[in-house]
Amino acid sequence: MGSEWGRIDEAGTVFVKTAEGEREIGSWQAGDAEAGLAFYARRYDDLATEVTLLEKRLESGAGDPASTRTHAVALQEQLPTVAAIGDLAALETRLAALLAAVEEKAGANAAAREKARAEAIAAKETLAAEAEEIASTATSWKSSGDRLRTIVDEWKLIKGVDRKTDDALWKRFAAARDAFGRRRGQHFAALDAERGTAKAAKEKLIERAEALSGSSDWKETASAMRELMVEWKATGRAARDVEDALWTRFRAAQDAFFARRSEVFTERDTEQVDNQRTKEAIIAEAEKLDVADPSAAQATLRQLQARFDEVGHVPRDAIRRLDDAMRAAEQRVRDAVDAQWRQASVESNPFLTALRERLVEAEAKLERARKSGDEARIAKAEAEVAQRRSLIPD
Repeated sequence: MGSEWGRIDEAGTVFVKTAEGEREIGSWQAGDAEAGLAFYARRYDDLATEVTLLEKRLESGAGDPASTRTHAVALQEQLPTVAAIGDLAALETRLAALLAAVEEKAGANAAAREKARAEAIAAKETLAAEAEEIASTATSWKSSGDRLRTIVDEWKLIKGVDRKTDDALWKRFAAARDAFGRRRGQHFAALDAERGTAKAAKEKLIERAEALSGSSDWKETASAMRELMVEWKATGRAARDVEDALWTRFRAAQDAFFARRSEVFTERDTEQVDNQRTKEAIIAEAEKLDVADPSAAQATLRQLQARFDEVGHVPRDAIRRLDDAMRAAEQRVRDAVDAQWRQASVESNPFLTALRERLVEAEAKLERARKSGDEARIAKAEAEVAQRRSLIPD
């Protein structure tokens, strides 16, 4: 009995048809010829199924080209002697095509691996270059140190670099990381030295401030305190754990002086305001003098002038206004006296004695002004004396 791809003769010998002719593949004695043909056909189907699986796995990418090549070659080698009935030539053609596809796939995979390797090398070279840049130029020590640690994590995720190249790149990175560590260590060592110097300098500034804090030389000491503050700001910072304590001590010395000065100045300002009010009251009395009786007005004015001169310091911005107001009141009385004198007879000259008395008063006032040391009062008194003397004939 036969089929398109093989037959079983009367003796039970099994043949398969090939391009070269029939090939004996076995003997069938287990039943009728139809069952035998079916048995050997199933063997062929099993082979065809294996080929189909290999084709699909390679096409989908699930099959490794090397493993697929091994299985395909093994199947190809079986075909000349395989005990199966079917289109063996078709299987040979499919296996040849599969092996060609394997080679193409293997080439593509090799190219992809080489590309991935090149990309992986480039990625690690980029990381190594970044580390070298950090090692040579970075000054943001914390963030740069954090970045180097992150680079290590990124480095571990990059695969596909051959051992030799990877070792060389890692040595570059490690050398850069070590260089950064040395430079950072040198920086902080220098910073510690600078902070120590700053601490010593600021302790000296504190000593000077504390020595000045009890001074009552308000103007000079205030200037000195301001200069100390300028020096403090120009001095570098000490270590963080001592900088705040140093500042607290320095500021306390400054505050102690300026608080005392403020208290004294407040008291002085209060006293000067009281003096201003006293002088204003005296001026008001002088302005109200009745000049209808010049002699009486003049006598009262002398008393007011004495009281005015005895009053202490007033606020600086009120000095000129008060002096001008008092001079105006004095001038009012003086004008009245002069008018009375001009009305008297030249022969009897009853006011000559009064003029001499006013000269004596002016000289006494000049003496008091000189004792006060007030240059403005002295100049004013000297001018009045000169005026009185000019009125008295030789």
